[in-house]
Amino acid sequence: MASLSLTQLRGKNSVPEFARTRPRTSWARPGRVGFKVFASSEAQVEPDLGVTVNGLRMPNPFVIGSGPPGTNYTVMKRAFDEGWGAVIAKTVSLDAAKVINVTPRYARLRAGANGSAKGQIIGWENIELISDRPLEIMLKEFKQLKEEYPDRILIASIMEEYDKTAWEELIDRVEQTGIDALEINFSCPHGMPERKMGAAVGQDCALLEEVCGWINAKATVPVWAKMTPNITDITQPARVALGSGCEGISAINTIMSVMGINLNTLHPEPCVEGYSTPGGYSSKAVHPIALAKVMSIAKMMKSEFGDNKDLSLSGIGGVETGGDAAEFILLGADTVQVCTGVMMHGYGLVKKLCAELKDFMKAHNFSSIEDFRGVSLQYFTTHMDLVQRQQEAIKQRKATRKGLQSDKDWTGDGFVKESESMVSN
Repeated sequence: MASLSLTQLRGKNSVPEFARTRPRTSWARPGRVGFKVFASSEAQVEPDLGVTVNGLRMPNPFVIGSGPPGTNYTVMKRAFDEGWGAVIAKTVSLDAAKVINVTPRYARLRAGANGSAKGQIIGWENIELISDRPLEIMLKEFKQLKEEYPDRILIASIMEEYDKTAWEELIDRVEQTGIDALEINFSCPHGMPERKMGAAVGQDCALLEEVCGWINAKATVPVWAKMTPNITDITQPARVALGSGCEGISAINTIMSVMGINLNTLHPEPCVEGYSTPGGYSSKAVHPIALAKVMSIAKMMKSEFGDNKDLSLSGIGGVETGGDAAEFILLGADTVQVCTGVMMHGYGLVKKLCAELKDFMKAHNFSSIEDFRGVSLQYFTTHMDLVQRQQEAIKQRKATRKGLQSDKDWTGDGFVKESESMVSN
């Protein structure tokens, strides 16, 4: 995990109120006026984990990612009761009858020998499709949740075929339940590509631009576009989505994978009647990949969209600790989504995440998420620049050693360092 020794001075911006419809007010984030190193003798104030994203106020940045942890009223209610900052429901479409899941639909990768039941789980593959529950039931449960938890953030994940009318109908029906935002699934790596759904859209920038245009012309709540990592340059679809009116980017969805082959049966996993199909890979093993994708998107957003307060970034991939989340935030994420982690550790994981993130913030004297969001982006550069920096550093060290070969070159200010530079052990 990245480590900082800098403490950021914060602005005093107030928390904005929630805006329901477009056009939206430009929501100001706490200002960044600089960094300063200091030691405080005062009693430390408890860090504030609250965030305001696209006008939506959350008690913490931890969001239930779209998938099994948000598949029905019971589990989403549990998530709110446990203290998650927001919940993104499992993806819905107009016709759930076309969605047929199989069992088993998951396979795990453990550290050590493939197939060992003793190693730590580091990878998780799924061949699960979107929600197979009737849309009417899901809509009823969305409405019930918003009635019971009016101050909590419920986000609907939606996906449709390449049909403008279908997208408009789905958006209209979902928004009528009172949900707070939409996350558009442009990234599911398996299932129904022939219907131009999921990653089939996210991998085609021309198609993505057209569909985003339909969606943003209809939607009256914030729209997040969920990106696929199964593409050469993830910044290209992210740029298109933001340029077409989306307020947020979620990254990453799962990575296309084959989990492995059972060396006893010679069949692939997960095995359904002797057969399998490539699926989506998640859990701890994808975390470094997700960090790289989020870093690239954040740098693109900063470079091409400037300090636009209306845009947001949600980091996804292998989050199981507060440190994992801190890394995403240091790379510019406003929120952090967790899906597989909940499937492995339960809904109570959010308490551990919050406690560990607070510990990180206390260690660096950060009092809010905005104090350190994006701070580590400045330390990424090109390989050529790394070479030049190192060559310059070597040149300076050589110059220092050469200068001390004569008694006349000693200085009063650098006497201790100059002495140490000539010690052999």
